[in-house]
Amino acid sequence: MTRVRRGYIARRRRKKIRLFASTFQGAHSRLTRIITQQKIRALVSAHRNRDRQKRDFRRLWITRINAVIREGGVSYNYSQFIHDLYNRQLLLNRKVLAQIAILNKNCLYMISNEIIKKED
Repeated sequence: MTRVRRGYIARRRRKKIRLFASTFQGAHSRLTRIITQQKIRALVSAHRNRDRQKRDFRRLWITRINAVIREGGVSYNYSQFIHDLYNRQLLLNRKVLAQIAILNKNCLYMISNEIIKKED
């Protein structure tokens, strides 16, 4: 039986997979079967951790806002602050409020003082 020369399609597919795993270590970057397994694993982790990252950032923003508000010396906390923001219809999201809390605390104090004055 004569020798059959295989086409380039399988080689192209394997090369594409290897490019994805070029930064992996050991057999995870060299052996095709293991590369495909690691690729699936990596993509699953990336998909899962995108949702996790959203949760973690929201927690961080809430912590920052709460810390700055409590630091102000007023007996005021995060939950009351957010509740009063919604009552006043000041729709600032937590990311923006956390940026204000870090960069310009006085601005956040002014916002909270205005809210307190309007409620009284």
